[in-house]
Amino acid sequence: MSGERFRRLFSHFPTGVAVVTGTSDLGPVGMTANAVCSLSLDPLLVLVCFDNSARTLPVVRAVGRFGLNMLRADQGTLSRVFASKLPEHEKFEGVAHRLHDDVPIIDGTLAWLTCDLVGLHPGGDHTIGVGAVREMAPEAHGDPLVWYRGDYRGIV
Repeated sequence: MSGERFRRLFSHFPTGVAVVTGTSDLGPVGMTANAVCSLSLDPLLVLVCFDNSARTLPVVRAVGRFGLNMLRADQGTLSRVFASKLPEHEKFEGVAHRLHDDVPIIDGTLAWLTCDLVGLHPGGDHTIGVGAVREMAPEAHGDPLVWYRGDYRGIV
């Protein structure tokens, strides 16, 4: 079995792109994630997969809360910033955001949620986080950013 073949096959399956945020003692943190989905309607639950080396994971684990910022089709550059290894304070430089329900919410995204962390589960080189939705945007605005075949795309 090949990890590269596995990745290549899954590259043909489009996924939405989001920025997962949290608040540390040193300020806001965030990371790009595309392994994100709704999990349950009753109760309202979401699933987010964190790379085990992600700097956002220990913050979310310690604080027990995170924001989920679903990105719009024109926010590929923003996604790349939060996917980078830049220092956390640099990721947020020039990015309009506000604290809402004690987590950073990025202005102008497709939609957002705030969640309480209700579980972390091992998943190989990732940790699967389950969040209970506390608050959410009243509606979505725009088209989603999608990761497909190794690049960002909009839906046409």
